Amino acid sequence: MDHRARPYRSVLYIPGSKPRALEKAKGLPIDAIIFDLEDAVAADEKVAARDLLTETLATADYGPRARIVRINGFDTDWGAADLDTVAAARPEAILLPKVDDAADIEALAARLDARPETSETTIWAMMETPMGCLNAARIAAAPRMAGFVMGTNDLAKELGARTRGAMVTALQTCLLAARAHGLVCVDGVYNAFRDEDGLAAECAEGRDFGFDGKTLIHPAQIAVANAAFAPTEDEIALARRQIAAYEDALRGGQAVAVVDGKIVENLHVDTARATIAKAQAIATLEAA
Repeated sequence: MDHRARPYRSVLYIPGSKPRALEKAKGLPIDAIIFDLEDAVAADEKVAARDLLTETLATADYGPRARIVRINGFDTDWGAADLDTVAAARPEAILLPKVDDAADIEALAARLDARPETSETTIWAMMETPMGCLNAARIAAAPRMAGFVMGTNDLAKELGARTRGAMVTALQTCLLAARAHGLVCVDGVYNAFRDEDGLAAECAEGRDFGFDGKTLIHPAQIAVANAAFAPTEDEIALARRQIAAYEDALRGGQAVAVVDGKIVENLHVDTARATIAKAQAIATLEAA
């Protein structure tokens, strides 16, 4: 199943313990929200945050924004209760942290299978450990899987990496696995949330790699991510010209067209149609 039909340009982390942030998120121009019960919530606030988030998701209207809940790991004191409580609110997805292998996803899927109300809830995986990245293909093929989130802060810590460049192999390995199995794959966070130029550069690189979008830590980052991971007007216009030229070529008995001095084959047309579809999906989301 391809879970990439909807946009995931901007995926904002919101602490499950902060009522004001949970309220504000209803009006933000974001494609998806990760409601966080893990890193963003202190140990002595975990239980209260879980209850607050469950009540909020059951009653609040987040419109077309995808609702993803990051629970604590099952090796903690909170993970199992997080799932049992939050599942009643029927989020679109449960995000499992520090996934090392497919067995981690299979265990979560089995818990979801036991709850009829979560029949449509998918699973996303935080890809933030060396073992997880090495096992990315198996993880992507696990039951209910729909998305990868790159946890670049934890990954850098585990690798001892000082630069993003040092993580390129891990990023691309996870992206390959996600694409092989039709999963969404979103890039890690950019920590310097006031550095708009740096964020724009990293978003541009992430889009060039092939990521669907960017995880964000602050609302000030939304506009940059939305712009970076959306087709530009020039790209949309080129896509339309490529499709038209190729269809004209087919009518003339040819399998290849030329646009702007470049060959256009069926694979280029597939990409062009995906560009148009993404632009239309974004327009629909923003109009909702």
